Amino acid sequence: MTHPTSLTSHPYGAPPLPRRSLHGATAPLHASTATFPPGVPAAHPLPARAQRELAERRELIRQLGLRTDPDDEYDGFAREMAQQADFLYGFVNLFMEEQTFIGLYQPAADSGHVIVGRTMDRGHGYCPEVVDRKRALPLPDVHASPRFSGNHVVDAVGIRAYFGAPLIHDESGIVLGTVCVVDTEKRPMSEARRLRDITIATGSQVMRRITGE
Repeated sequence: MTHPTSLTSHPYGAPPLPRRSLHGATAPLHASTATFPPGVPAAHPLPARAQRELAERRELIRQLGLRTDPDDEYDGFAREMAQQADFLYGFVNLFMEEQTFIGLYQPAADSGHVIVGRTMDRGHGYCPEVVDRKRALPLPDVHASPRFSGNHVVDAVGIRAYFGAPLIHDESGIVLGTVCVVDTEKRPMSEARRLRDITIATGSQVMRRITGE
């Protein structure tokens, strides 16, 4: 599996990345050129509150001695979470200037599925909502709610299901980021609680690893 460490966005309106194919007929873009999400503009500059929160988050990361580059152990957390949920992708995401995936699981490069990179604009996707609300966000079908249906990631990649949970440092209350799983197929409501609980449990495991508890 290829893990590019950085991405360069294509101009807005570029053709979307290939989507999930049950027959593997569509080949993925080469990992060095793939973007996640593709063809979307960058978010606006950070407001003052977000700048303060980022500074606090960076200081806590420094105090914890937490590295922000890709890590095999966090890749393992992402893989186990995605496999338990039967989702295509799993992420351990630090919420920095960009969303930074220190843990990443995705299909093999020759699987016919989209190959993603290690960063994404901090304003895209559903993890910003998890960071703001400081609790899990279960979306078995993102199109079930107008609030979440029009996200850049949905439009560009075709994501239909998202489950995420925050990484909260208990002592300070600072949200370091998220863990999440995403897939291009929606899930039934009957599965929502189980899938939410998988992400919450993984978030707890990740935080114990981060804090050394």
